[in-house]
Amino acid sequence: LVTHNASFDIAFLNQALIELGREPIKNGVVDTLTLSQYIFPESRSHRLGVLCRNMEVEYDEKSAHRADYDAFVLSEVWQTLLVRLTKENIHLKHKDLVNLKAKDELISHLRPKHVIALAKNLDGLKDLYRLVSFSNIDYFAKALKIPLLPRRVLEQYRSNLLIGSACFNGEVYENARYYNSYKLKKTMAFYDYIEVQPPENYSFLVNTGDLEADDVQRYIIDIIDAAKELGKPVCATGDVHYCKKEEKIFRDVYISAPQVGKGNHPLNPYFRDELPPFENPDQHYRSTEEMLECFNFLDKDLAYEIVVKNTNMIADQIEPLLPVPNNHLYTPKIENCENILRDMCFKKAHELYGDPLPEFIQNRLDTELNGIISNGFSVIYYIAHLLVKKSNEDGYIVGSRGSVGSSFVATMSDITEVNPLPPHYRCPKCKHLEWGKESYPGIRSGFDLPAKKCPICGEEMVRDGQDIPFETFLGFKAEKVPDIDLNFPGDYQAQAHEYTKVLLGADKVFRAGTIETVAEKTAFGFARGYIERLYMSQGKTKEEAQTLLAAYPKAKLDYLASGCVGVKRTTGQHPGGIVVVPNDNEVYDFTPVQWPADEVGSAWKTTHFDFHSIHDTILKLDMLGHVDPVALKMMCDLTHINIKDIPMNDPDVLALFSKPDSLKLHNNYLNETTGAMAIPEFGTDFVRGILQKTRPSTFSDLVIISGLSHGTNVWNGNAETIIDNKTATLQEVIGCRDDIMTYLIGKGLPSDISFAIMEDVRKGKGLKPQYEEAMIAHNVPAFYIDSCKKIKYMFPKGHAVAYVTMAIRVGYFKVHYPLEFYATFFSVRSKQYDIIPMIKGEEAIINRLEQLKVKEKTIGEKLTTKEEDQYKTLQIAVEMTQRGYKFSNIDLYRSDATKFVVDHENKCLIPPFITIDGLGENNAITVIEERQKRPFTSKEDLLRRTKLTSTNVSDLDAMGVLDGLSESDQLSLFDF
Repeated sequence: LVTHNASFDIAFLNQALIELGREPIKNGVVDTLTLSQYIFPESRSHRLGVLCRNMEVEYDEKSAHRADYDAFVLSEVWQTLLVRLTKENIHLKHKDLVNLKAKDELISHLRPKHVIALAKNLDGLKDLYRLVSFSNIDYFAKALKIPLLPRRVLEQYRSNLLIGSACFNGEVYENARYYNSYKLKKTMAFYDYIEVQPPENYSFLVNTGDLEADDVQRYIIDIIDAAKELGKPVCATGDVHYCKKEEKIFRDVYISAPQVGKGNHPLNPYFRDELPPFENPDQHYRSTEEMLECFNFLDKDLAYEIVVKNTNMIADQIEPLLPVPNNHLYTPKIENCENILRDMCFKKAHELYGDPLPEFIQNRLDTELNGIISNGFSVIYYIAHLLVKKSNEDGYIVGSRGSVGSSFVATMSDITEVNPLPPHYRCPKCKHLEWGKESYPGIRSGFDLPAKKCPICGEEMVRDGQDIPFETFLGFKAEKVPDIDLNFPGDYQAQAHEYTKVLLGADKVFRAGTIETVAEKTAFGFARGYIERLYMSQGKTKEEAQTLLAAYPKAKLDYLASGCVGVKRTTGQHPGGIVVVPNDNEVYDFTPVQWPADEVGSAWKTTHFDFHSIHDTILKLDMLGHVDPVALKMMCDLTHINIKDIPMNDPDVLALFSKPDSLKLHNNYLNETTGAMAIPEFGTDFVRGILQKTRPSTFSDLVIISGLSHGTNVWNGNAETIIDNKTATLQEVIGCRDDIMTYLIGKGLPSDISFAIMEDVRKGKGLKPQYEEAMIAHNVPAFYIDSCKKIKYMFPKGHAVAYVTMAIRVGYFKVHYPLEFYATFFSVRSKQYDIIPMIKGEEAIINRLEQLKVKEKTIGEKLTTKEEDQYKTLQIAVEMTQRGYKFSNIDLYRSDATKFVVDHENKCLIPPFITIDGLGENNAITVIEERQKRPFTSKEDLLRRTKLTSTNVSDLDAMGVLDGLSESDQLSLFDF
């Protein structure tokens, strides 16, 4: 017997045979549906017509569903399949065909049925997370873009779960529609409870013509009767997808968007190759009374049983559960790390400050370490230390972010360079220590202390200390979870991430997952598309629909869009967050895992939950990629300068932030009032505007400016007004969050109140009345109090110090090693080049800048993204040329693939090949590889041996790069 969908056909045939007193069919069945799924796993559908197309068998849709015609077609299909199976050496016996199952890797292409799984207890929750992970990792349906799970895997882990039969997408409902009661009851046996939904939930099937309205109630009754015979509890469930009934329209808009549902959502019209109108089922939240009303076609006692009694019986089997443990932070364990951390911190402290340590330093180190260790955070510090150490050993610099710079333990364990102690002098030879406040009480950064010889041994003393209280990082009792953010070079970040697998175990580290939601602009597009398609479904052409849409009230579109804003659109991963699972736990104790953005086979798996949901439960390492360490490494490599040797108080470098004099420009076409262009964090138009108004002269000034520029409502309408009105100086306004605490303590307020005020202000909560009264009582100026009330977010001082340190180092190269600085800028930071005017020199660059200005300001055309990036590059290029340097032409034998090459002899930079429009890095690398083997003999030879395109070669030729090369290797008289 050859049939298409044996489970369907055989059930009816056997029922008829049994009623006739005949033996049912058990063997000799060929199911072409199963064979289709086996041979064509990527096919979206396995209907007989689709299988015929795949097998190139003629199939007339008009003659379909007639017994004689379908039998003839099945015979043709089976004969063709036999040829296919034999050709591919697939040897199967007839008895194997009926039991043929798709392999694990093919399961992901089968059409799924819905199942409900409820966790009864903590073990069940863990198993549920495990199953969610299996479905997203091992059985993700790439064709459908949805996670699936084989029944056998669900069976394996069901002991602590309750399995429900789900909605009309479940197999119980399907069996009620298509199969006899024998098949229905056989299907029900798998479930712990059977579900039915209000008839309105099936409205979709009625609206699309799949069902008559009267059929819905009949199928519900059939399901209830069959479950009763089996002794299975029936529960009336809502299958809720939104809260209020009026929110249904939002789901219609969302589901109908091609970007959302196409190819993977059965309710999307594009899935069915049709246009709206269509309506999703009524799936709002219903009260008990509403549910009882929905089932008023049943006996009153039966309705009460399935709506109230049985649902409570299922709920009573479930223990109280939280999806994520919330009692404390679960950290990994590294043997003896507490003592290792303590020993390394004191070892470095003794190296810097002597033995015994000065009392203040000893107390701070003890206080921090005791709090860190007692709260179980030592392993976090130790892991961060190992990551930074490994990076440094591999020759890469690591920058610190956030408030980690306020921790002296972080400094002594080499996690950060920021020293949070008060400004001080220390002698590197005899370890003599002097506190800056003794002679220079107004100085807030040790880098601003004047140079001084050690009074004991005469050695030049080191100046350090940024005066940052530890409490701003971990609180007064070190109870806050430390958030140690590290900036790794972008080209090393992946290696640093991989090292966490070596350090902690590949099954213990996962990328922190994120959930991307629909933005307001995108949601508005969904709404417009929905209305446009609605008009088209009414017979309008696309042009007519668009005309009608133009007149559609914007307020109504805004309303439709509002319900889609913030809805999940896709998943992703944090750019640098690594979640660490403790040694004694599995990841399923906290979260399921999945591929990021459903990219099957990615190098990393991500947490299924958004990392914010588990942030305070499981450790997250923030290992971000950043361009600044890459740039610094390149400049250090080019100049052979040790980054640690760059002074933080070079007068010419500090002067860059208030005037351009250090650059020695022979012309100032850009009319710059500072030299800060291309300096990280200080080179933007916004920050250069702050520099122009404040004219900083010290490291401390720059730290304040960094805080002002990164805060919210800290500069604009706040400190800017205070400084403009000369109410206070730059040093007197609030720049960083930590300064609030130290300032208020200095005014005599208690430490705990000062800390509380800082925390409220930095979070945008303003001032509580009792705190404002305390500030007034301690003579805090009115402008300061008013400023605190306006602030919405404040930058941590440790972060600001790290940024300024980076900026000073880059500025050092800009002043003293200009060619290396510009080579690095154009190689690492530039996104687009306009290489022809750059090569032609200062006048050509200025002309091109003027052209771009005219386009935007005079003609009124908006610059493209490419032109905007070119404009930024050309601004730095003209600054370089006005310092007396230039760009040479690209050189076939000296140019690099991607980096600008320094030519000191000619005071110029040699551009790389990728500066040619349309010439990519991989193609450029082939030029380098081939020229190392032997010289190019002709343009034809260049084209043949490299991956350059004919356009690339023509562009190089037009620029004169290929002068001297003949067209081909074939000699002619003219070559002589």
